[in-house]
Amino acid sequence: MKNILVIGSTGQIGSELTRELRKRYGNEHVVAGYITGAEPKGELKESGPAEIADVTDGEGIAAVVRKHDIDTIYNLAALLSVVAEAKPRLAWRIGIDGLWNVLEVAREHHCSVFTPSSIGSFGTNTPHYMTPQDTIQRPRTIYGVSKVTTELLSDYYQVKYRVDTRSVRFPGIISYLTPPGGGTTDYAVDIFYYAVRGERFPCPIAKGTLMDMMYMPDALKAAISIMEADPQKFVHHNGFNVASMSFDPDIIYREIRKHKPDFEMYYDIDPLKQSIADSWPNRMDDSCARKEWGWKPDYDLERMTIDMLKNLEKKLLPKP
Repeated sequence: MKNILVIGSTGQIGSELTRELRKRYGNEHVVAGYITGAEPKGELKESGPAEIADVTDGEGIAAVVRKHDIDTIYNLAALLSVVAEAKPRLAWRIGIDGLWNVLEVAREHHCSVFTPSSIGSFGTNTPHYMTPQDTIQRPRTIYGVSKVTTELLSDYYQVKYRVDTRSVRFPGIISYLTPPGGGTTDYAVDIFYYAVRGERFPCPIAKGTLMDMMYMPDALKAAISIMEADPQKFVHHNGFNVASMSFDPDIIYREIRKHKPDFEMYYDIDPLKQSIADSWPNRMDDSCARKEWGWKPDYDLERMTIDMLKNLEKKLLPKP
């Protein structure tokens, strides 16, 4: 990777990925792509170049690629699961029509493309424990349908046009920098905010609902290391399972209570979020990613909890 365009640079993952890529490759080599109304601010704006890069405008993306001699595109444009259910047509337009535009630009300008998939690409018929890399995928949400299509369309361009497409299936991602944005797994971010503020947490997901989760530093590591990997070792290209930790609300609640013994939680189940969560894996088997490009997470639940609480206390609590 020499010159990189991050589409969706102001989103949950994009805002942190853009900063990390600039640290590694140099500020001037990483372009923060954004849409009108979601312009970069602060460090993200000041540390490097930024351009409008709307996935619904293929010609606009091509112009940015030519202007900055882009060779790698991180396509992070998408609606999260709960938001997508409320706006299914928009979710498809961004996730699939937009991906088509990005892949066409990549084909014409010889770019590599990373477009993340998700645990949402699975469904109720998928094996829930140690979900295999290659298995049945029959999701019942527009978010999941778009993610399966993302994997297949990316594979199609890789096979038919030799476009270098790569992706991982992200678990729920937990971060102290970016607030929750409408995902099913966002309770695992919210719960830390409530704990630090000393408030009772209304958990929208039922006890016993296990889901894969990942701390943001590991998500960034996965997104960068797969693009840096030697493709000669790949058997797969898109939709790699990547795992880090798996827990239900009670497990993370008890882990936080080790540091915040007065913290309280009660259940206030959201039927939509619960139905989506029930269709997702309890734990993915990420042995293919480990074998084919050396994937290995750095954080477990204990280490993540300590780091989240420490950083949120700095962010939320008044300084003495």
